[in-house]
Amino acid sequence: MYSDDEIGIDSGNVSSEEEDNYDFMDVDASTQRSSSNNQNDQLEYPYEVLTTEEIVQHMLDCIKEVTNVVEIPTTTTRILLNHFRWDKEKLMERFYDGDQEALFKAAHVINPYVKPKKEPKTFRCSMMEDCEICFLKYQYTSMTGLQCGHRFCKSCWVEYLTTKIMEEGLCKSIACAAHGCDILVDDVTVMSLLTDQRVRTKYQQLITNSFVECNRLLRWCPSADCSFAIKVQYVEPRPVICKCGHTFCFECGEQWHDPVQCRLLRKWIKKCDDDSETSNWIAANTKECPKCNVTIEKDGGCNHMVCKNQNCKHEFCWVCLGSWEPHGSSWYNCNRYDEDEARVARDAQEKLRSSLARYLHYYNRYMNHMQSLKFESKLYASVKVKMEEMQQHNMSWIEVQFLKKAVDILCQCRQTLMCTYVFAYYLRKNNQSMIFEDNQKDLESATEKLSEYLERDITSENLSDIKQKVQDKYRYCEKRRKVLLDHVHEGYEKDWWEYVE
Repeated sequence: MYSDDEIGIDSGNVSSEEEDNYDFMDVDASTQRSSSNNQNDQLEYPYEVLTTEEIVQHMLDCIKEVTNVVEIPTTTTRILLNHFRWDKEKLMERFYDGDQEALFKAAHVINPYVKPKKEPKTFRCSMMEDCEICFLKYQYTSMTGLQCGHRFCKSCWVEYLTTKIMEEGLCKSIACAAHGCDILVDDVTVMSLLTDQRVRTKYQQLITNSFVECNRLLRWCPSADCSFAIKVQYVEPRPVICKCGHTFCFECGEQWHDPVQCRLLRKWIKKCDDDSETSNWIAANTKECPKCNVTIEKDGGCNHMVCKNQNCKHEFCWVCLGSWEPHGSSWYNCNRYDEDEARVARDAQEKLRSSLARYLHYYNRYMNHMQSLKFESKLYASVKVKMEEMQQHNMSWIEVQFLKKAVDILCQCRQTLMCTYVFAYYLRKNNQSMIFEDNQKDLESATEKLSEYLERDITSENLSDIKQKVQDKYRYCEKRRKVLLDHVHEGYEKDWWEYVE
């Protein structure tokens, strides 16, 4: 058996149980859920929320389980598991396929079943060695190395490991300090050489982080400053809720994005982030010189264009891209306007403009709901004040909870609507897509009305009257959201949806 100290790993982190007890205002507004909904989600898609200490213990349990079967050093087991992305079954299968030497070579470790040849103790004590890094002579006992046989002085090892850990952020792929040697440094060696607690803690944190990032059944909560991780039994694009209150998709790690699929959301985010739309704008608002292909932007009303390229100076018509000479002084007649070449150029320009306009249609609405969702998070503060006011007007704590419920549903609807515009952007038109757009329109209209009630219409004079309106509206929003999502999910099952990609 082994202990945490033997493998040289602890959490390297301190997590507080106080994080489990967050108050009303600390919860991520876009993911407010009731406790009953949370329990139902976990029954449907089982998962656990792990603290840093629980993550480390889970890692040690995995190592222990495999070590007890294969009977090799625990640190070698960790390197092998890391090589197979912590897939125990895959490691066992490869381990017992008969070619263990190839397995150890691929994982960059020395075969632990082959014992290294040792020099007699008396010979070692009197022996002097050259360190091939600092080129100084040291007693044999002042040198150390790995089973590959490469030995260096301890001070050089410490400097090498510190640089790899602190500056390069490495832990799982620190190779032997010898040039060209790819044997990995094991945890026991690292922890026995390092004395600086700051470096040791950093190494432990990197090992823990590597374990989570390499393990397909684990994922860090993407919320800022959250140290929890989610552990699942199998990977699916399902929502999981961290103890910090953040809800995200386990498969892709993005904020929960029903009804759009992970691959389309990734594609959309990349499209929004990269320079593709800058290129679209250039294509839609500029033209290329027909002679030298330099990009030109029209900055005046005259359609007589002169290329600014000093090696070109070509004169052409902005409208038809034909040579200016035949146009004479009557450019507006544009006698080359209907020729095939000019028509192709104009068609291509219009296609790019249309593509850009379509993208901006969905992008603007997507961003509008994202911005509204951020504002709704501030709504919790004002709603809390209104709830306190209502309690002063002879309403009980339970009776005023409808306001918090309304904001919860409003945020859920905003999040869903935001994602529907990503889904709609890639959706090819058909009868079912028209039904989807009708559902989207109904939900959007009801959501805006609910938002208006919560932000403007509630005053101390009409508290009692507005309650029924708010309850009716959030129930309707909840129903329309369910109708929209159920329709999209049915489409996935029955292959209704075709995409423009």
